Amino acid sequence: MSQCLNPDCLTVNSPEATVCEECGTQLLLVDRYRAIKMLGQGGFGRTFLAVDEFKPSKPRCVIKQFLPCVKGKKGLEKAAELFAQEAVRLDQLGQHDQIPELLACFSQENHQYLIQEFIDGENLAEELERKGVFNEEQIREVLNDMLSVLEFVHANQVIHRDIKPENIIRRSSDGKLILVDFGAAKATEGVDLKVTGTIIGSVAYVAPEQAVGKPTFASDLYSLGATCLHLLTNIEPTDLFDVAEGEWMWREYLEDNDISYELSRVLDKLVEGATRRRFESVKEVIAALGSRGGSVQTPRVYSPPPPRRTYSKTNSISRQRLGATSRKSGHRTSSRKTTGANSKLQLKIVEFDVVTLEQNNRIVIGRNSGLQLNRRRSKAKYITLDLGKGISMDLIGIPGGEFGMGSSEQELERGSEESPQHLVKIRPFLFGKYPVTQAQWRAIMGSNPSRFTDHEESDHKPVEKVSWLDCVKFCQQLSEIVGRELRLPTESEWEYACRGKTQTPFYFGETINTELANYNGEYIYGKGKIGEYRHQTTKVGSFPANIFGLYDMHGNVAEWCADTWHDNYQGAPTDGSAWSSNRRRDARILRGGSWLHLPGSCRSAHRLRSSPDSKSDAFGFRIASSV
Repeated sequence: MSQCLNPDCLTVNSPEATVCEECGTQLLLVDRYRAIKMLGQGGFGRTFLAVDEFKPSKPRCVIKQFLPCVKGKKGLEKAAELFAQEAVRLDQLGQHDQIPELLACFSQENHQYLIQEFIDGENLAEELERKGVFNEEQIREVLNDMLSVLEFVHANQVIHRDIKPENIIRRSSDGKLILVDFGAAKATEGVDLKVTGTIIGSVAYVAPEQAVGKPTFASDLYSLGATCLHLLTNIEPTDLFDVAEGEWMWREYLEDNDISYELSRVLDKLVEGATRRRFESVKEVIAALGSRGGSVQTPRVYSPPPPRRTYSKTNSISRQRLGATSRKSGHRTSSRKTTGANSKLQLKIVEFDVVTLEQNNRIVIGRNSGLQLNRRRSKAKYITLDLGKGISMDLIGIPGGEFGMGSSEQELERGSEESPQHLVKIRPFLFGKYPVTQAQWRAIMGSNPSRFTDHEESDHKPVEKVSWLDCVKFCQQLSEIVGRELRLPTESEWEYACRGKTQTPFYFGETINTELANYNGEYIYGKGKIGEYRHQTTKVGSFPANIFGLYDMHGNVAEWCADTWHDNYQGAPTDGSAWSSNRRRDARILRGGSWLHLPGSCRSAHRLRSSPDSKSDAFGFRIASSV
C-alpha cells in the first residue's frame, strides 16, 4: 500500500500508485521513499513506516514529517528550529551502532522530512506489556546498553531529554537496545545551561530541573532511572513518587522481584530530585554498577530526605508492638526503667583482644614503614539468653556515657546527613555481641531467609535478607520467649557502641583494612591499603572486637536501627532515644556497612537509609535491651 502524506488526506492507495487518487499529492518523496503506514504522531509531526525504492532490496526506513501542533509565529519558529536541530543531531550521532542513522533530510510540497534508519523490533513499553516486569538482570542490561549510548551522546555535547520505554527499541537482529527519537535533543556546546530554555520531555520521566527548562546531562540519567523503575514495577514513575511525603516508594511495588542492594542504591541515586545528590555523569553510574574495571570510587548514595514533620522521641512502632509482649511478661515498656526479670542481670565477665591500627613511626630505608596493629587485653560483662534448641545469644553490657555523634568536617567521605556533630548522653544498655546469626534466626522464626547458606559455617554467619519489619517481629517473639523486652538499638546507641570511646572514623583508628573487617577491599580509605573482597558474609567474630567487646560493627552486614530517616541531625534527641515518626512506611536507618560496601561506608558515623520492607543480602541486625 502507499500512504498519502498530505496531512489533510492520509488516504491509503495501491502499492503501485505514484499520486494519491484522492488529493493528487505525490506519493514518493524525492522519487524514492514511499510511506506504507503511519506509525504515530507527536507534538512535532507524524512518523511513517516506508520503503526505499531506489535500492533493489527495498529496505524499510522511517519518514518523519514536520507538522507541529503549536500556534503563533514564535511557536512555529521554535518548532522548526527543533526539527532542524534533530537533523543535525542525527547526522552527528547516527555513527553509533545503537542510534538510528540519518539517511536524508529535505523539503517537499511545503513540508520538511527526515528519513531515518528503520529499527526492526519492539520498544520496551511494548515488551513490558507483553512479558511483564523486568528482573535485575534485565534492568542491568538496560542500564549497560543505555549508558554506553549516553556516554557517546553526552561526549558529543547533546542532551537527549526524552528517555522513556517507548524510545528504547530492542533490535530483533541482535537484541541490542537502540535509543531513538532525538526530536527533543538539545545541543549544549556554546550554550549556558543555567539559562531557562524550552520545557520539553515526557512528564512521567522528566527531571525536576528539566521541568523548569534547565536540563543538564544528569537530566538524562534521571529519565533513565525513572524508566528502570517503570520496567521493574509496571507502574508509571508519577505513581511511584509520593508527593505528600516527598519520597520514591518504588520498593513497595516490587512483587516477587527482589533486586540487590547494590542495584537499588544506584537506582535511588539516579532519580534523586536534587542534582547535587544525583550522579553527575555516565562514568559515575558505570563505576557504581561495576560495569567496567578500574579503581574509580563508587559515589556514595543519597536519597531525597523526607519533608519536615513533627516527631516523637520514642520508637513508636516497636514500642507499641513490644508493649503487648511486655505486659504478658509483667514488664513495663519504658526504655528507662524496667522491673522484674529485666532488673536481675546475671552478668558474667569475658576477656578479649582489642586491636588498633596506628602509624608506625619507625623509619625503614629512608621512609616511614606505614601502619601497624597494636593489641591489648580488655574485659566486658555480658549475659546469655537461652533461645531454645541448643541456641544461645550473648548481650554485652554497654556502660553509659556521653559522646560526639556524627562526623567532624575534617573526616574523609563524610556527608551532610552526618551533621551537625552533637553531644548525646547514653544510658547503660545491653547490646548483641554479634549480629543475629542464621541459627539464632531459625531458632526463633523457624526459617532462614539468608542468601549465604551454602557453607559449613553458615549457621554462624549473620542472617541477611531481613527487612526492618522482620527484625521488629523477631524482637517481639524473642521477648516473649526470654521474658525480657528486646528491641532494635536506637541510632545513637548504635554509634556510641560502635565507637567504643573513640572519635576516629573507625573504632580501631583512622583507616580500615580487610584484616579487621569484611568489606569491599578493592577500595581504600585514607592511608589504607588494597585488600581482599570476599563477596559474601563471614562468620561472626572473625575479626577483633572493640573496647566494649562488640564484634563486626564495621562491615559484614549493615544493621537496622529503630529510628526513621532524617536528612541531618537538626533537632535530633540528645538523650539516646529513637528519633522516630508514627508513619509505618517511613524509611529506616542502617549502620556499619557490609561485605559489599566500600570502606568509607563502614565508618562509625556513616548513615544509610532504606524502606522498612526492604530486604538485601547486605542487611542484618543485632538486638538491644534497656537496663
